[in-house]
Amino acid sequence: MSIPNPALHQAAIRQYAKHLRLPTVGGQFERLAGEAVKHKHSHLSYLETLLEAEVEERKRKAVERRIQEPRLPAVKTLEEFDFEWAAHISAAEIRQLAEGG
Repeated sequence: MSIPNPALHQAAIRQYAKHLRLPTVGGQFERLAGEAVKHKHSHLSYLETLLEAEVEERKRKAVERRIQEPRLPAVKTLEEFDFEWAAHISAAEIRQLAEGG
């Protein structure tokens, strides 16, 4: 009978997580397993926490991606405005409109 090798199990879990495209599971399973043992959580509680971490990380990355995808221009101020481009409207009139006048 062979003796269980934790390093072998950990490597296998990392490979399965990579294959299933679960990067957070692959990166956090050891730490969360240690916490589960320390706090005497059940295996179901450990699994729930691990999957919750994966879902939360995916949500966070989705928000980041949605913010970056539109490639919105940088915020511009009236000081940066090219008044010569809009020569048909006076600079004073544009400033007055910007102030709500």
